[in-house]
Amino acid sequence: MASVVKTPVSTPQAPNPAGPYSQAVRAGNLLFLAGQIPIDPATGDLVGGDITVQARQALDNIAAVLKAGGLSMADVVRTTVFLADMNDAPAMNEIYGAYFPQPYPSRATVQVARLPRDVRIEIDAIAAY
Repeated sequence: MASVVKTPVSTPQAPNPAGPYSQAVRAGNLLFLAGQIPIDPATGDLVGGDITVQARQALDNIAAVLKAGGLSMADVVRTTVFLADMNDAPAMNEIYGAYFPQPYPSRATVQVARLPRDVRIEIDAIAAY
């Protein structure tokens, strides 16, 4: 049985991984992006503010990783949005909708007990070549 060729994708325009994982991995015609939280890649600092500010930074980080892989937000087919508070979903949706063209990617949105560094949002994505 042939094994899948996995190629890491990374960019300094998105935060460095905080553990033993890649910013993204290409496998076949798919690019699997690690979850992005609202970290400013230039400083390594968390971006403060409400959910709209944090969502923008997480999505900017996703866009940077996609670009490093030769893709764009239009190529995303699936996301998962992790929220610290589901009451943030309407405000997050406004920001999220501005980043993705139609047809929008499929998505799951879940409230979780805690996110890394106590941020309000984390988003991961899968894109297709």
